Order: sequence, then C-alpha cells, then structure tokens
Amino acid sequence: MTDGRDKQTEAAERLALAGGLALAVLKAAAGMAAGSKALIAEGLHSAAGSLGSLASLIGLRAAEDPDSGRLRAVSSIVLSVLLLVMGIETGITSLKTILSGTVEAPERYALIVLVVTVIAGEAIYQFRLRPGTGTAPGEQLYGGAGVHRSGLYAAMAALVGIGGAILGDYLGNNLLYYLDPAAGIVIAVLILRMGYLTVIESVVRSLEKVLGREDAADLIETVQRVKGVIAVDDLQARELGHYVIVDVRISVNPRITIQEGHEIARIVKQTLMKRFSHITEVLTQVSPYDPGYPYKGASRDHDDVPTLLH
Repeated sequence: MTDGRDKQTEAAERLALAGGLALAVLKAAAGMAAGSKALIAEGLHSAAGSLGSLASLIGLRAAEDPDSGRLRAVSSIVLSVLLLVMGIETGITSLKTILSGTVEAPERYALIVLVVTVIAGEAIYQFRLRPGTGTAPGEQLYGGAGVHRSGLYAAMAALVGIGGAILGDYLGNNLLYYLDPAAGIVIAVLILRMGYLTVIESVVRSLEKVLGREDAADLIETVQRVKGVIAVDDLQARELGHYVIVDVRISVNPRITIQEGHEIARIVKQTLMKRFSHITEVLTQVSPYDPGYPYKGASRDHDDVPTLLH
C-alpha cells in the first residue's frame, strides 16, 4: 500500500465526511423550517452516511496503530448505537405526527432543497469512485455501495412524500399530506437497517482472523500472474471459520478502458476462487499504475504492459 494512495483515500474520506455533514445539516434545517418530516429524516439519513465516512477515516488512521482492531471495533459499536437511536427517534416523531391528525403540507422549497442536495450528494459519491482516490464501492459498508443504494431509496421516499404532500396542497386533498410523515417512517426504517448491518459487520469482524504475510504469499503470486495486472499494491485475506475473504488492490495500465479494468478485476476474482476453494469472496480494487512508485519487478514502461487487447 503506497503512502500517496493512502493520502488520496484519506482525502476522499475527508471530503465525503465534510460534504455529507454539510448536506445533512442543510436538509435537516430546511426540513424544520419547511415543516417536512421527510426532509428532516433524509437529513438524518445523510448524517448516518457521514458517520460511516468518519468510521472509514478512523479505520485508515488506525491502520498505523497496533491496536487498530480495537479502535475499529469501538467505532463500529458507537456508529451502530447512533444509527439505531437515530432511526428509532425519526420513526417515533413521524408516527406521532400522523397520529396527531394535524398534518400540514410542507413549504414548496423543501422539494427544491431535496433535489439540489441529492444531486450534490451524488457528485460527492462519484468523486470517491474516481481513479486514484483509493475508494472502491463495496470495499466496506461505510460510504460504499450499500450506503449509496440506501441513500437513493431514502431520496426516492422523500421525493414521493414531499412531492405528494405539496401536490395535495395544490389539489386541496388533505389526505396526501400524510405522505410526508409516512416517508419519514420509511426513511427511519432504512436508518435502522443501516444500524443493523453495521452491528452484523462488527460481529463478523470480531470473528475474523487476518492471515499472515506467509499465508497470503500464494494468493499474491496468483494475482500477479493474471494478465493485465502490473503489480499487487496490497492484499489482505481475512479468515472466518473455514472460509476466507480477500481484499486486493491491483495496478493496471492507466491507458486501458474502465471496462477492461473491470474485466481484469473479474478475472482476478475468478482465478482466486477457482484455485483456492476456501475463498468465498474477493473484493478487487483497480488503480492506474503509478510509474513513479518503485514496484518490485515493475521497472518496465507502463505503455508496454499487457492489456486485454494485446
């Protein structure tokens, strides 16, 4: 693992944390001002994702600490508790609003704030997927594909809730007002689901045993033999009972297409799982080869390295 890429990863996590918190505050503040339970809940959901980015950042910092496992476990437990509390509180508040029978339509600017913040949040997520940032979707729960997908569901629920309530105000249909707090309940369930998954991941991590360098040597050698792989930047194999989960970061020719990079990652996964039957999952992160870093045995010019095309 290179120091430069670690710094890029940390910078991406910092940006995600700062941007996510800013969007969360904006949504929550606008939701309270506009009287929208759905927008407030969406803000809390964004805050939950930002807490995940904070946990990722702690994990990066902890990697240099001998007690990194303990620090990671504590951060996961704290995150789980916060997510569960936020989800329960959001659901109860929205439910009380429905049961009170005094539901009103939110101000129309709540819909504008929702659309703008969702677009901004998507831009931040796409930046984290940019080559060289060191962050890959699905690499972990925090800030990964799972949280992003949950965020899309939350945004759709908020859009239906806020838009439906505003439409009800326009049509003079009071029943549609209830869509806004109902969306708040849906988003609360999504927050609770995030908390539950975080708890499960914490338990799994506590049961995992990280394989030593000697045990992972055969895995690294296998990956290096895959056509298109210039270097194995990092490989971590975690043992869970009789099964092994492998996280590998590889460098490829920076001039190949994204599709070729994905194909190389697919071949790496298939090769490892075929040769080592005890491997149940392989998470592959593809980065462009950096000729400035002195990779062992990779002194050749990167324009001449093999790709899927030649």
